[in-house]
Parts: sequence; structure tokens; C-alpha cells
Amino acid sequence: MAGERVRCAWAGEHEAMQAYHDEDWGTPLHDDQRLFEFLILEGAQAGLSWSTILNKRDNYRRAFDEFDPHKVARYDERKIAELLQDEGIVRNRLKVRAAVRNAKAFLAVVDQVGTWDEYIWGFVEGTPIQNRFKTMDDLPAETDLSKAMSKDLKMRGFTFVGPTICYALMQATGMVNDHVVDCFRHEQVAALAGASVR
Repeated sequence: MAGERVRCAWAGEHEAMQAYHDEDWGTPLHDDQRLFEFLILEGAQAGLSWSTILNKRDNYRRAFDEFDPHKVARYDERKIAELLQDEGIVRNRLKVRAAVRNAKAFLAVVDQVGTWDEYIWGFVEGTPIQNRFKTMDDLPAETDLSKAMSKDLKMRGFTFVGPTICYALMQATGMVNDHVVDCFRHEQVAALAGASVR
């Protein structure tokens, strides 16, 4: 159809996925609490489709106190047991425990560095990497940077932070612009980032 928006193929025809693609994915994000949300959700996605997690996103926000890392870090065994009974989220014991552990590690980084934003964006020197991929097949699953991030996070006590999860986190939070060049969001995100292609 003439005038129809061209999107990255993964956005598909589903309204929620298209909205996420159009409004969230790839947009440079610097709010610590929202960055923590993506850290937990990307870990929860491991082995699943993003649409599965996206459909449960509101449930996750409710279950995990809007992803307040201070609250999540204080979850005890009773709270974990409660979460494992919550049908609105992925009831995987390892992933739920990882969220609590990662909240504690997240706060330790904030105590040391000042903000999570400063820490995580340091991997790209504070400036989004502007890629120019033509098709979804061109996108990597991981990069040297995501491997370095994964290694550092694991050293700091994080779990569910392998290189592929870290690269997905970088894509989602705009540390890299991986909208394909024909996608209407590619140039919009590049302009938001105010970065030159490199």
C-alpha cells in the first residue's frame, strides 16, 4: 500500500509488537529504572520469543513493583514463592531468582559508579553506535562489545547476562541503532542519538 510505513520485519503485523518497535526499541534510554526493567525482561526472554515477554510486560511491572531495583533487591523467599505462582509472568525459578540477584548487583554498580546509565553506556562511550544493516539477516546475535559487557556483568555477580542477552539489551535501549536502513525508524533514531555513523 502506498505510503505504508516500512518497519523492521520482526515487528510483523501484531499491534503490540509494532508499537514497541515504533516507540521503544532502539530509542536511546537513560533512565536507571527503565534500564533495570530491560535488564530483567531481556533475561526473562532467554529461550523464549520477545512477543511472549512483551505480552506479559504489564504483568511484570505489577509483579516486580514497577521494576524498582531497591524493592526487588529486598525480595525474600516468601516473595519469590509468590512470584512463582503468578501466571502473569514466566514462572521460571532461575529467572525469578536472577531478577533479585541482579537487582542487588545493579545497586552495587550504582553505589560504585553513581548511576547505572553511566556504567552501561560507558561500553559505547556514551554514544549510540549507528549501524546500517540492510536486512534482519545482517544483524549479529552478539558482538565483541556485548561479550565484554557480559564478562563484566558476570564478574559483578549478574546472571542471565550472556553476550546474546547483552546485545539484545543494547539494541532495545538504543546503545546500538539496529533498525534496518529501509525502516522509517532508522533515521529517526539516528537523529535522536545525535551521533554520526561509525
